[in-house]
Amino acid sequence: MQKDPIGLMDSGVGGLTVLKEVQRLMPNENTVFLGDQARLPYGPRSVAEVTTFTRQIASYLKQRANIKMLIIACNTATAAALPQIQKEFPFPVVGVIAPGAQAAVATTKNHRIGVIATEGTVKSDQYRQDILRADSQAVVKSAACPAMVTLAEQNDLTSPHALTVVSESLAALRGQQLDTLVMGCTHYPLLAGVIQQAIGSDVTLVDPGTATAQRAQQILAEQQLTNTSHDGVTAAYWTTGDAQQFDELATDWLGKSVHAQHLPVAELASLTEEN
Repeated sequence: MQKDPIGLMDSGVGGLTVLKEVQRLMPNENTVFLGDQARLPYGPRSVAEVTTFTRQIASYLKQRANIKMLIIACNTATAAALPQIQKEFPFPVVGVIAPGAQAAVATTKNHRIGVIATEGTVKSDQYRQDILRADSQAVVKSAACPAMVTLAEQNDLTSPHALTVVSESLAALRGQQLDTLVMGCTHYPLLAGVIQQAIGSDVTLVDPGTATAQRAQQILAEQQLTNTSHDGVTAAYWTTGDAQQFDELATDWLGKSVHAQHLPVAELASLTEEN
């Protein structure tokens, strides 16, 4: 059980930002990552549809990879499906919103916090609720930034076009006296450089992926699931999209050679959970 991998899922490649933190913080842990690029984006989809997709991916990782933990490395899927998936599956399931909210509260000095996310995450109001639960004085300003997901998926991270898109996306948050900005989509940390330029150097960016990896490490220790073996560590990757494109992006972002397997959506959609 301890040697079984940690599973991570996302609607696309953004969850690799969480995977990178997991691999950095827990270098002895085996990992598997599944990016559902063929059905990207999740943000505009209904809660029921995102929950179905998340359940299918959790089932696949359970049946095919025998994971010991699932990290939902997608804010939209966390907002839509986390309680349901935690209830249905036998392993610990960690989302990215609660750790991100707690990190934001620990960071802010003036209690004015911005959240950028997908439409689905903003509509769920989960970040604001979690932040207020931890800091009743907080003022939370949110903005949906779907165009920034497209930039990340296209690996357009530093161009003048990227800066223009990000600047336009953040326009509503400027002048709000924010001192902290939560990057509430796992794609957004890839754009941290242009986000910082657009929002200003006096605003501290919070990456929920770091806090999520720390929470996962804590849960594994509490449940005595930490891998103490010194055998060779493995990392497997699946994508429902173009495997070659995934490999290029993941190799670039993770700083090591990645070879993903293509997983047809039909195979994923055909799975039924057998707990």
